[in-house]
Amino acid sequence: MGNTPYIPEALADVPREARPKRVAIVMDGNGRWARKRGLPRIEGHRRGGQAARRIVEESARLGLEQLTLYAFSSENWRRPADEVRFLMEQLRRQLSKERATVLENNVRFVVIGRRDRIPPETLAEIDRLTADSAANAGLVLCAAIDYGGRQEIADATRDLAQRARDGLLEPDAITEETVAGALYTAGMADPDLVIRTAGEMRLSNFLLWQISYAELWVTETLWPDFKEADLHAAMRDYASRERRFGGLGPENRHA
Repeated sequence: MGNTPYIPEALADVPREARPKRVAIVMDGNGRWARKRGLPRIEGHRRGGQAARRIVEESARLGLEQLTLYAFSSENWRRPADEVRFLMEQLRRQLSKERATVLENNVRFVVIGRRDRIPPETLAEIDRLTADSAANAGLVLCAAIDYGGRQEIADATRDLAQRARDGLLEPDAITEETVAGALYTAGMADPDLVIRTAGEMRLSNFLLWQISYAELWVTETLWPDFKEADLHAAMRDYASRERRFGGLGPENRHA
């Protein structure tokens, strides 16, 4: 790309400062994609992995600061054991396969969620890529694995309670910043934009604290069919919105 910034045609007239810097995606619809085609669910997950790669690469090209992907929720353990095993093995293989690409493109890989239920082989690959990419200064690729928003808040509350019990934290000193610092995402910025595929109008326990002021964008497109153009459309729509954060719009500020 040289020194020329990458700007797709769909965003050519959208100022860079108006675009989201941090995007989070609920990748939904793999099973429905497969069912519509008479294929096994695992084929939908396989194609979903390909979609994830496309969007990670495009996010890096666009200069996003952070991309958070809802890869495996704490509720997903309720799925059939064969499907869970496939998903964990697919994750391990994809991290191994994409390791060189992550490192060559200055991407920093991080994971949020619990670790105790993740298979050792998958966890080892997660830790390897996390450590090897820790010094990278480009896109932060955050994978939410065995993640649930309520679980995260409960874990943070437990940590703060223990610190208070140990005399390390005064209850009156707890602020929003204190709570944020106890979450899995401590040190990370909140998403600007949340994308959900497959037309579902719910958050599904995803980043409940962090997306309190994020813009939401929902598409009927199933995740395996989600392309770079869909990401551009979401970013363009985001740029057209007025973000007030609880304040007044410019037309009302002097009324």
